[in-house]
Amino acid sequence: MTELERSEMGTMAISRRPRAAALLLGGALRTRTRPRGFAPWSPEKATLALLDQVQGVLDEYADYLPLTLRQIFYRLVGAQGYEKSERGYQRLCEHLGRARRARMIPMDAIRDDGGTVITPDNWESAEQFWATIRARAKGFTLDHSEGQKTRLVVIAEAAGMAPQLARVTDPYGATVMSGGGFDSLTDKYNFAAELAAHDRPTEVLHIGDHDPSGVSMFLAFLEDVEAFTRDLGGPAQIREFDLPTAPPKATDNRAFTGQTCQAEALAPDVLANILRDAIEERIDRRVLERVQRRERRIRRELLRKLNGA
Repeated sequence: MTELERSEMGTMAISRRPRAAALLLGGALRTRTRPRGFAPWSPEKATLALLDQVQGVLDEYADYLPLTLRQIFYRLVGAQGYEKSERGYQRLCEHLGRARRARMIPMDAIRDDGGTVITPDNWESAEQFWATIRARAKGFTLDHSEGQKTRLVVIAEAAGMAPQLARVTDPYGATVMSGGGFDSLTDKYNFAAELAAHDRPTEVLHIGDHDPSGVSMFLAFLEDVEAFTRDLGGPAQIREFDLPTAPPKATDNRAFTGQTCQAEALAPDVLANILRDAIEERIDRRVLERVQRRERRIRRELLRKLNGA
């Protein structure tokens, strides 16, 4: 076989994917890429010890999974003396990314702030449809905020915390908002329009970082929503729970005095209790129980009709 023939065979053996990548990169070739998909990994002894500590955090807060990377970071800082710095956080993120790809840490135990997935609503058969309807009927709920003097909305700066918070708020009929709702003009306008059209006052419970960014973000959200609504018709807890603090970033010129503290520094169970207590202080328990009794009655009637169909 000649050198030319070997060269031609080598060219034919190149997969389409590298050629497509080179095309996207303008002809440049990548000499190194991060692991893709599940990938084996042999971490050093110190890293294995860190992963054991992470697994301990996941085991301790199993009832609150998935945790965000920031929550795991602050649990390690508080309980294990892990380095509290942005460098330490980035190193933890890198290690946990590799550990999840190596199946050393369960993929679904950690929540990443990601995009939205919209799946078509369809059914395999009529039987599957009716089975789903029966399952939904078993969990039928009314609006648990019905009859309350005020409507509660919980706003969390970290989108990854929303599922944890919703487990606390759902029984009370309170709404959880997170992430983009703070800085999205459309979301702020829509929220204000809903407030203006609602027949009850709304009280917002804010869970966010005590730093220039978190405070300014919430104030901007509050002022924007109030302004739209008109036209349309945390520090004590830092001391109580001995949370880690840091000075404001030197590059942040927004008005702020004192030490900063991240909301995710609160342990998940402590945060859940704070939120639950805050909601309980603001609702009429007798009104809620009356709605729940009517809910159970309707649920039984729905199941009776479905099972008789």
